[in-house]
Amino acid sequence: MTDTTTTNESGPVLQIRDLSRRFGGVAAVSGIDLDVAPRETVAIIGPNGAGKTTLYNMVSGRLKPTTGTLTFEGRDITGLAPHRISRLGVSRSFQINNIFTEMTVRENVEVALTALHGWGKRWFNVATRAKPLQDEADTLLERLSLSELAHKRAGTISYGDKRLLEIAVVLATRPRLVLLDEPTAGMTPQETKRVTALIKSLAESGDYTFLITEHDMDVVFGVADRILVMHRGEALVVGTPAEVRDHPEVRRAYLGEEDEEDAEETAS
Repeated sequence: MTDTTTTNESGPVLQIRDLSRRFGGVAAVSGIDLDVAPRETVAIIGPNGAGKTTLYNMVSGRLKPTTGTLTFEGRDITGLAPHRISRLGVSRSFQINNIFTEMTVRENVEVALTALHGWGKRWFNVATRAKPLQDEADTLLERLSLSELAHKRAGTISYGDKRLLEIAVVLATRPRLVLLDEPTAGMTPQETKRVTALIKSLAESGDYTFLITEHDMDVVFGVADRILVMHRGEALVVGTPAEVRDHPEVRRAYLGEEDEEDAEETAS
């Protein structure tokens, strides 16, 4: 299925063309096409086994495609290693927290900033005494409502705050494409609401482009400009939240609903 959405004059940030991945004789992902425009939030959803994680891992470089191409800001990144894709401006969060638990919240952000500014690990203590770097870390923590936790050890803060910290670390690298992998997984309803509001706020700021995988449909329909629905490794539909919500195939394959005709046949 080809996504024909028109991007703005600067062109798409990410282009996915005929992307497939096979494991032996099994096609986990087959023929995916998608454009992600600058400052757009695109969510990838689908039932378990739909191929979401496989697609996501190919975009971030953790898996090489069997066929197809990935283009980031006009540059072919197909099959590049994750660290090379990251250096180009694509940063990813993970379902499992990926932070330094023995460091403070602020130090976690400072580690990312030292890497961004070209400081080696052995210069970390020197770099973090630089006021411009401290100010940059503090500004980012304030934006994510983590300022009050700046001097707490990361391992002691709540699960929801850890997920926010991981997003802060991702944003500290100044990515032009942010990949969020199940950002609200395992959260309480209150934590989910908080993270959803944050993502929406960041998206509305116009500073970031997001590609998100998420299981919580309230989150998806609350933050996404467009949604890619996957089913059995293929793109079932790409559209706005309203288009996806009302699509009969999506209602049957993903939401588990029957249309009126199916319901009548079942009743008879």
